[in-house]
Amino acid sequence: MTAKLLELVDAHKSFHRSGQHVRVLTGANITINRGDMVSIVGASGAGKSTLLHIMGTLDVPDRGDVLFMGQNLCRLGEADLAEFRSRSLGFVFQFHHLLPDFDALENVMMPAWIRRLPTDEARRRAQAVLQEVGLGHRMQHRPSELSGGEQQRVALARALVMDPELLLADEVTGNLDAKTAEGIHQLLFTLNERRKITLVVVTHNNAFAASMPRRLVLADGLLKDHQS
Repeated sequence: MTAKLLELVDAHKSFHRSGQHVRVLTGANITINRGDMVSIVGASGAGKSTLLHIMGTLDVPDRGDVLFMGQNLCRLGEADLAEFRSRSLGFVFQFHHLLPDFDALENVMMPAWIRRLPTDEARRRAQAVLQEVGLGHRMQHRPSELSGGEQQRVALARALVMDPELLLADEVTGNLDAKTAEGIHQLLFTLNERRKITLVVVTHNNAFAASMPRRLVLADGLLKDHQS
């Protein structure tokens, strides 16, 4: 039986920009099942990043619900939402946001330290996931000593170190050359297969989006499954 992991129900979101009322989501609905790999595409400015932020509780809809394993996240306070994010979600963005004064291992250990895991346990987890993303030989290197692709792999390892149930990725290869980007794409597929992690990716890369089992299109504030 397929298990629902994340649901958006009749989600609305608007902004005021330059004196204009901009409607980004106008009743978006989506169901993500456990283990899914889903890409989200749409025109620039369509609201893809806003949608991903709402899915990850970094933003809230003006109206509608966000359900995770049946729990309505819109009813949680900030402290409970922060706890939920650190326990259940992993985030990877176009810009890796690594801490420049810390090496790769220490950057990946950060989420474990924040959750107050013992240092030995945090180090064990970080070492294991860095090996998994192919950076076992680069653990003591700082971000400035790593290539763009390696930095993004560190960011991906950091997102995975606490074994989240859902990984949300926003244009993770937007700043990388085609060959390096393809390596990251293949790594995401491998992680989904090996870890059974649920993955939602916002991307402008149509080939990458088309290679994923499910592709959603965000247009006019609504989400629809892409019809081949």
